[in-house]
Amino acid sequence: MAKTLIVPPIDYLHTASRSSLQSFEMARLNHAANLRRDISVLIDQWIKETCEAMLARWMLENHSSIHQPPLPASEILRAFQDPPADPFPDIPKPLADGRPAPPGFPQIRQPIIGTRGAKPQK
Repeated sequence: MAKTLIVPPIDYLHTASRSSLQSFEMARLNHAANLRRDISVLIDQWIKETCEAMLARWMLENHSSIHQPPLPASEILRAFQDPPADPFPDIPKPLADGRPAPPGFPQIRQPIIGTRGAKPQK
């Protein structure tokens, strides 16, 4: 894709009236909006084409598993009814007594009997 160099018409913009500058600005903004719409359409088309190509690649890589006969309905229902296998068989099961340990409060100290902040007597 060729890269085009955009040179703004500085001489024209420098000598243009206020209404001409406003008109030029609106024309550029309109053109930019049209380009953005076209780019959005192209990006959507690119994403769709890429997804279809990725699906075809996945089907090529998994061709043998795609053409296997489907499971009978009884096998599918059994998968939902049977309890699942333990995914972590090496981890020990928790104890049956699931009570939490009591909180560890510090021992209550007996209050010191006496006067606080009193000056020692001579």
